[in-house]
Amino acid sequence: GIMTNIFDYFKWRADLSLEQSDFSEVDGMVLAALAYIPFELISENYNEYIKIKDAASALLKIPDISEKVLLKDDIPLLEALVQSERFGEMELSEYQNLVDLEKEIQFSAITVHLKENLYCIAFRGTDNTLVGWKEDFNMTFACPVPAQKLAVKYFEKIAGKVDGNFIICGHSKGGNLAIYSSAFCKHKFQKRIENIYNYDGPGFDSKILLTKGYKNISDKINTFVPQSSIVGMLLEHEENYTVVHSSQSIGFLQHDIYSWEIIQNHFVYLETVTNSSKFFDATLKGWLHDMGYEQREHFIDTFYTVITQTNAHTLKELGDSWFSNARTILKSIKTLDKETQKAVNKVFRSFMKCAKKNMALINP
Repeated sequence: GIMTNIFDYFKWRADLSLEQSDFSEVDGMVLAALAYIPFELISENYNEYIKIKDAASALLKIPDISEKVLLKDDIPLLEALVQSERFGEMELSEYQNLVDLEKEIQFSAITVHLKENLYCIAFRGTDNTLVGWKEDFNMTFACPVPAQKLAVKYFEKIAGKVDGNFIICGHSKGGNLAIYSSAFCKHKFQKRIENIYNYDGPGFDSKILLTKGYKNISDKINTFVPQSSIVGMLLEHEENYTVVHSSQSIGFLQHDIYSWEIIQNHFVYLETVTNSSKFFDATLKGWLHDMGYEQREHFIDTFYTVITQTNAHTLKELGDSWFSNARTILKSIKTLDKETQKAVNKVFRSFMKCAKKNMALINP
């Protein structure tokens, strides 16, 4: 059949207000996608409210806007938002965007006034660049990462300013920030959170899952992962997650929410993640478990350095010429100093050991 996605949702729901049709998991995804839009291009004053349709049409007037957005589908998203009665009238404010490559911080968030007494905070995830992906992996050895602390501060600032309840959402790292900010904000703000939506964001170290803050909000969390999720399966998820069908066949390309299949106001669900995802999940978890934090950090830094030798900047570029990139990666491992080589080999061996243990998941 024909794949239906976020753009079909606009047609199905375009003229229905939130009063007529409640906020859904797909609405959360639309706003999580909106969090990636570079609003600094249209405004110096981020605190004032602007209707989504006005913001979108101002962005579309910028001559080279298609070069400035992260994903090519961001342009049709903006066009759909201009036309949409459901989203167009929602008001956007409090855009924040901080990037510090040296400190490996990339944090951005928006607040959307959905209707009277209901707000949505959407945290930007990592873009599809390799430095963005590395940040998802940084979460496996450092907690809190700077963006997590900034997310708590951001939510508390907004909750202190406005009355009403909140829906918190995000994609990729943004999904992790949605959960983290909800778990570690002040208790009086926690009570005002209605729902948390995490779209393929990495989980948490088990220490976090045991905290009182996390336990308070765990039943408000909705986590969605595509069938061969890699990022979303990183670290522990105590909450149940729902598996969504993506039209992409390659695992890390399914991370792109524009590829997620939708039917009316919800995703197309699958019973379970694919065997390859279970395999990655069990293998990564077992392997991370066997490594200390410092070892994780060292390995991930090295791995990142090696991958960047391919000159691919985005995950798509890495996947597009997978064969030649794999050769480059193997070559550049040979140029590392002996100590680092030893460490990488050791880590790789332990990864293979975990992989062998988990092969049974694929071929039971």
